[in-house]
Amino acid sequence: MFIDLTLSLEAVRIYFASDLHLGAPDAASSLEREKLFVRWLNEVVRPNATELYIVGDLFDFWLEYKRVVPRGFVRVLGKLAELCDDGLPVHFFTGNHDLWVIDYFKEEIGMQVHTQPLRTKIGGKQFMIGHGDGLGPGDTGYKILKRYFFTSKLCQFLLRSMPPDWAVGLGSYLSRRSRLVNGEHDARFLGNEQEWLVQYARRKLETEAIDYFVFGHRHLPLTVELNEHSRYVNLGDWIKYNTYAIYDGNTLELQTFPENTPTDT
Repeated sequence: MFIDLTLSLEAVRIYFASDLHLGAPDAASSLEREKLFVRWLNEVVRPNATELYIVGDLFDFWLEYKRVVPRGFVRVLGKLAELCDDGLPVHFFTGNHDLWVIDYFKEEIGMQVHTQPLRTKIGGKQFMIGHGDGLGPGDTGYKILKRYFFTSKLCQFLLRSMPPDWAVGLGSYLSRRSRLVNGEHDARFLGNEQEWLVQYARRKLETEAIDYFVFGHRHLPLTVELNEHSRYVNLGDWIKYNTYAIYDGNTLELQTFPENTPTDT
């Protein structure tokens, strides 16, 4: 998918963040992380941003119903709705932990929801933005599960047919186990030749001219120069690093939001 979002360079101030996994590993630590993220939205994003991209796994598990809203996360959802109401374009990408998004975020909050990587032009630069799960070589087991189970309409229907407490409880349990199994691997640098998203980006460059590849999923803040004109950026997470990226119309840089910043809100 390609969208042209060309803006004057003076107007561009775009923020990217991913992998909060709200809901895990427990309510107390999730709430602390949620409050920190909302503070970032208030202090950094709201006064400055021309756009905001949330690049997947905002939640550790999300199951959407037609008439039931999952308990929790009222602070971050309310703040995102407020930003959208104020006219800020907010893009939400589904990650491997919040795949089962239908229309709640679009209809109730006002975010633009993306279920696939987005190719877009921002401020004269070509971007590819996505969560990153299932891209690149390897990880065949997950790719099969994603295609035939996680994105299966039948499986989603059967899970939603369960009482909400049962379905959300089961899904949350499985999500936490998945992250506990894979979390350390996600946050360990594998080397440029073994980083599958770096390999994916390099293959894309064989046929397309892209200035910035922006992904999450790896839980590791990372910048890799792919060639003279192209760069791969992984956003890290808000579990360990509190990192985000900002594009000012000229460069894309990773930054950290410190936990002890003062706030007036």
